[in-house]
Amino acid sequence: MMKTDFRREPLYIAILAGLLILGFFLPSWLRFLLQTAMAGGLVAVGVSLQMRAGLVNFGQGLYYALGGYAVGMLAAQAGITDIFLLLIAAVVVSTVAGVILGLLLSRYREIFYAMLSLAVSMILYGLLVKAAWLGSTDGFNIPSLSYLGWTPSRAVRPDVYYITTAILTVLACLATARYLTSGAGMLCEAVAENEIRLEYLGANPRKVAFIVIVVAAALSGLGGGLLAMSTGHVDPLMTNWTTSGGFVFVALLAGRGSTIAPMIGFFLLELVRNYALDLAPNAWQMILGAVMLMVILLLPEGLWSLVERRRKA
Repeated sequence: MMKTDFRREPLYIAILAGLLILGFFLPSWLRFLLQTAMAGGLVAVGVSLQMRAGLVNFGQGLYYALGGYAVGMLAAQAGITDIFLLLIAAVVVSTVAGVILGLLLSRYREIFYAMLSLAVSMILYGLLVKAAWLGSTDGFNIPSLSYLGWTPSRAVRPDVYYITTAILTVLACLATARYLTSGAGMLCEAVAENEIRLEYLGANPRKVAFIVIVVAAALSGLGGGLLAMSTGHVDPLMTNWTTSGGFVFVALLAGRGSTIAPMIGFFLLELVRNYALDLAPNAWQMILGAVMLMVILLLPEGLWSLVERRRKA
């Protein structure tokens, strides 16, 4: 339940301050890992949001890729380099896609919803792979971005990108938390538990599901835009089923007790992946799989359940 989530702005401000201060003490590679984890964590927040309504989306990478490609295409081909305009475009494009697909997907539940979302995502993947003008399987690079006319130098660019990612991520998490604690947000779990009873109470389950899909799409588009800004590159793997499946696992790994939890889960997963790849290049998948299995067995309600136990204690 979101009742135990951070519900007051001062706590989110403290989290943001901690991220900003931490960024100046972490080594550059670890800070970059945290930065990409915040971008990917936003997509996992969108997946977790849908799970509250009983919807498991195995194609959330579609909106992630749309946000990233919106930033990349506008910067590389249209010459628009202002990061704020690009991120707004990323959110708008993914939200519009969420509205269009939501009209269809909100009709379905369970395995039908999962498979339809996966199918649509893989259609986009196929189109991007075949698009030679977009770099095909290699994708394409993004030029340096500006901030209201100011183009940061190479020396300070990583700092600026990190600060931007941290601020927008925390604000998005705060907005999502406030939505979940509102009357409309609380209807999500009612859809998952008993749609018929919800209809008797006068609410429309399909409308609730539609809103959840659109909100999740907007979050994912912002995450994709932030990743494109951070890495300076986009490619079709952003919408591949493996990427979308990773977001689902992060949502399960983190738990549903907080909108911040997916960021933590994504960061820890990437940290384990990097160390496993460094220690055992030929067996890193086995190490990562063993860690995932251990977490699922020992913490079936996710990493955030540790925080819940601490609070109860």
